[in-house]
Amino acid sequence: MARKDPSHDEVTPLLAAIEEVPITASSREGEQALLAASNGHPKKHTGNGTFSAANGAGKPVDQPGRSSEGAASDDIDKPLPKFQILLLCYARFVEPLSFFCIFPYLPQMIANTGEVEPSGVGFYSGLIESLFSLTQMCLMIGWGRAADYFGRKPVLLFSLFGMSTGMGLFGLSKTLWQMILFRCMAGMFGGVIITVRTMISENSTQKTQATAFSWFAFASNVGIMVGPIVGGVFAEPAKNLRPIFGGVWFFEEYPYALPTFITSAIGISAFVLSAITIKETLPSHTRSTTPTTPNKPTSILALARQPNITRVLWLYTLTSLIAFAYTAVVPVFFFTPTATGGCALTPPQISIFMTLGGFAQSAYMLLVFPPLHARIGTIGIMRCVAVVWPISMALYPLANVLLARGTHAANVAFWVLAPAITVLTSGVSMGFTAVQLALNDVVPEPESLGSLNALAMALVAGIRSFTPAVSTVIFAAGIERHILGGYLIWLVLVGLTLAYSASVRVLPRIAWGRNGDKADEATAQEEEG
Repeated sequence: MARKDPSHDEVTPLLAAIEEVPITASSREGEQALLAASNGHPKKHTGNGTFSAANGAGKPVDQPGRSSEGAASDDIDKPLPKFQILLLCYARFVEPLSFFCIFPYLPQMIANTGEVEPSGVGFYSGLIESLFSLTQMCLMIGWGRAADYFGRKPVLLFSLFGMSTGMGLFGLSKTLWQMILFRCMAGMFGGVIITVRTMISENSTQKTQATAFSWFAFASNVGIMVGPIVGGVFAEPAKNLRPIFGGVWFFEEYPYALPTFITSAIGISAFVLSAITIKETLPSHTRSTTPTTPNKPTSILALARQPNITRVLWLYTLTSLIAFAYTAVVPVFFFTPTATGGCALTPPQISIFMTLGGFAQSAYMLLVFPPLHARIGTIGIMRCVAVVWPISMALYPLANVLLARGTHAANVAFWVLAPAITVLTSGVSMGFTAVQLALNDVVPEPESLGSLNALAMALVAGIRSFTPAVSTVIFAAGIERHILGGYLIWLVLVGLTLAYSASVRVLPRIAWGRNGDKADEATAQEEEG
């Protein structure tokens, strides 16, 4: 199997709406050129947006949006337009900033409406979080088609403006229905991530895409870190920032307006900068006559029936399910009173933990994942995650036990243990990239890559739309009925992580990555040929 650089898996087609599945499709011209170069042999996906023939005769296929001739000549040596990439990364930064900004104060904001019992705060927190993803899922393909027809830049600008407006209005909400309305409004304008990913791909070449998409990933993690900081520090400024905002009527009447206004202002600044400086990247040749295809792609149903694909998709489903549930539950767990199974932390304290988690994820992905993958491969990373994940989930109830004691020593122990658990749990973010690489490895042929990408996107979008609501309902039920001392959700998460650990054992050998059995991989390639 061809060796692949995990940093290259972010070259995506326009309609790759969900960030977690960076599978890429080759251009039709590239497929035809490869078919001719390989004398008709099946192709093997190398994991970096290219394909090679199973007999080793294949040549790299160009990235989407480039002709095979251009990428084979001058385009491959085109320098990276760093200023354009930085501007696009700034635009990318807005989406996670908007998504995570509300997490530290959302439970308190819901409680302040007086419309919900304390035991029901968790449910409505998860519902509002889920609606953002649900509206994105429903409209993502439409944004992609609009970007194909009208151009990348108009869709990017329209999406940035709409998302920023919805986020600003959210802070003025006084009732649950207003929160739901404005959160859905922010989620409706989900074209940012599609256009930014595509424009970065069209601005880079095979030689520069690793650098470009490492910046892209870093911008996303910065948004994850900064969002909770903005939400935690600037919520209720009349009380928490009294020297500056104390006595200001507006912020006393709308205590959560300031963090959303700051987030909105950042989005508007990205809109203005993008309007002035970002260049359109939609290639004109994408509207040319429809090319012929050498092979008919495998149908979605046929792909889903293939054992290797089914196993990897199951692992991907479990990874997404656990991660989304954990992300939704942790802020509510930190906010919940100690007597009922939580930690009774303030929004600024919650923001500290969420920021620490975002920083740790960035460090793991930038500093740990590449050398670790080179050493132990995809399967090795998954096995590490399979060990760490159940342990970290089982440790969270211990944080509540320590605070419930109320002693100074127990409080000190909590502030040592809780950050350590947060950093430990953040390491499993490497499991996302690992399972993405595994999914790339089981693609049967390049003509089916788009179909498999669509199947994976549908799974992830669906999971993200309902998981926060369901997980917080389970959390609220455990708290209200005092099931297992209020720790029901952690038992569920431990069970899911143990299911992940068992599923890693059946990962197809062809998807083991760099540390897989090379002899078996060679045999698999010969069988494909």
